[in-house]
Amino acid sequence: MLGKVRPSRKVLRRTYQGLVALSVLALVPMTWAWLSSSGHRVAAEGRAPAAWPARVPETQAALVLGAGLYADQPTLMLARRLDIAAELYRAGKVRALLLSGDNSRKDYDEPTAMRDYLRARGVPDAVMVLDYAGFDTWDSCVRARKVFGAERVTVVTQEFHLPRAVTLCRTAGLETFGVGDDSARRLPGPTYVYAARELFATAKAFADAKILHSDPVFPGPREVSLTRILSQPGAPGA
Repeated sequence: MLGKVRPSRKVLRRTYQGLVALSVLALVPMTWAWLSSSGHRVAAEGRAPAAWPARVPETQAALVLGAGLYADQPTLMLARRLDIAAELYRAGKVRALLLSGDNSRKDYDEPTAMRDYLRARGVPDAVMVLDYAGFDTWDSCVRARKVFGAERVTVVTQEFHLPRAVTLCRTAGLETFGVGDDSARRLPGPTYVYAARELFATAKAFADAKILHSDPVFPGPREVSLTRILSQPGAPGA
């Protein structure tokens, strides 16, 4: 019986070097996101949960990113994002709420569900702007700048997503701060799953923003609804 053929030391060394190189390349996008967003994000929870709005600068609008629907209602993660945005509005940190989500099908409408959720909690329709083509984070950021004319935003999402979201918006030309929900406190299972996916999502984001300079799926036309809200006297960040 012939013995097993063992790979040479040269092959083993090259394989090891290749794996190390792949590992380093995989970490580059995550490092980019974390460093680029450092100092520009805060958690909406902590030892003094009621104090977090004081750490958020005034900007023109809260950019709330979609996070799925369940039976036409915002998922728990999306609902928390909307609650945070409402808190920012009531605290006078933003004048408008830019609700960016997926409406690629007639039977799936994230922005309208987001608006209805906020409306039921006392946020006036007059300060809400709906972006029906926020199909991913990069699209939402680029459209906020190029389609809706925003310059300074507070992006609202979960903590695990915050470095990528802040970095993409800043790369898209927006002066951006971010507020994140610590979803691990209430939804540990889904949070850990989504957090693990960030490695791949951030790699795609890096390619879109820094290599391909991708355009959003729907790059226009220009909307003036946000500009009208910000033209009102006393608009924070205006």
